Amino acid sequence: ISELQQFIVTLAVSKHRIFTWLTHPTLPDQQLIVIARSDDYMFGVLHSKIHELWSRKMGTQLREAESGTRYTPTNTFETFPFPWAPGQEPKDDPRVQAISHAAKELVEQRDRWLNAEGLNETEKKKRTLTNLYNQRPTWLDLAHKRLDEAVFTAYGWKSDLSDEEILEKLLA
Repeated sequence: ISELQQFIVTLAVSKHRIFTWLTHPTLPDQQLIVIARSDDYMFGVLHSKIHELWSRKMGTQLREAESGTRYTPTNTFETFPFPWAPGQEPKDDPRVQAISHAAKELVEQRDRWLNAEGLNETEKKKRTLTNLYNQRPTWLDLAHKRLDEAVFTAYGWKSDLSDEEILEKLLA
């Protein structure tokens, strides 16, 4: 990660499978899973419904579902059937570009919410990704739907598949 301007991270254990960017000089600790990629395409695929379903199925469950799941890189990331093998995605392909664009928009919208102007310190402290995903406002749902649509298209799948159908296709 030392050569990357930014890198992808997710919490090892979390109620919501949220990915975010970190930049230097931040050094991740053992509570973060680091994906050494700096592109919006990889961020988008990882933050899609498809990968979230896979990570919940392949990761380990904590006590009850409300406690969250553990993201285990060997079971979730390394076994995930990406639309293209990592590093092999065609950067000029419109499907890759659509995922990148949707992922970038999602991050920009989240950042605007997290860093909204005019908030006092108490209000700013309440602006966390966990609180955002607990509230799940309409704009966030729509941003995720746009991202999911782009990822479904990359796989060549319809976007109205059930969770079970998605997992079947991934396992195939």
